[in-house]
Amino acid sequence: MIEFFFDCSSPWTYLAFHNIQPLAKELDVPITWRPILVGGVFNTVNPSVYASREKPVVPKARYMLKDLGDWARSAGLAIKMPPTVFPVNSVKAMRGCIWLGNEAMVPFATAVFKAYWGDDKDISQDAVLGDICKATGIDPEKFFAGIGEQAVKDQLKANTDEVIARGGFGSPMIYVDKTDMYFGNDRLPLIREAILRRKAGKS
Repeated sequence: MIEFFFDCSSPWTYLAFHNIQPLAKELDVPITWRPILVGGVFNTVNPSVYASREKPVVPKARYMLKDLGDWARSAGLAIKMPPTVFPVNSVKAMRGCIWLGNEAMVPFATAVFKAYWGDDKDISQDAVLGDICKATGIDPEKFFAGIGEQAVKDQLKANTDEVIARGGFGSPMIYVDKTDMYFGNDRLPLIREAILRRKAGKS
């Protein structure tokens, strides 16, 4: 089993979210999608992210953009750093993923990723989320009522607390069979190998 802890506010998560789906289908392994708030993770265990944003290493930041472009091209995705809103408050979108449930959230989350990372739309805004709902066949009125439910809010916090407790420090954090942890899109080849070892009865 694959567990995928994620927040739509990360471009590297967009890549991994896109790329892990065909991998899981090919290997016939289910994915449990676990929405989180990565800001809560950073605040608790990884505040260095904020420091690096305030005082970036210029050559490293320049290379990061090139690297992101290379990975996006490889995946066939249009990804660019949003010129107007970054970082973005993704709490409503991630609550929406919780409310929709494991299967129904996939087209919604895909549309949220595309809206923010491809179309420079502010996914913290109700109007943007409402348009995404309409485009993905979700009733906006039910959506906004659903994300206001206390149980939905509590589950998002519980997921965030859980990934921290399990050693996570960012998004995406990916687990194979609960204990084998991987971070980021570029670890997918290692995840493939881990799954194949398990299928072969090897540790």
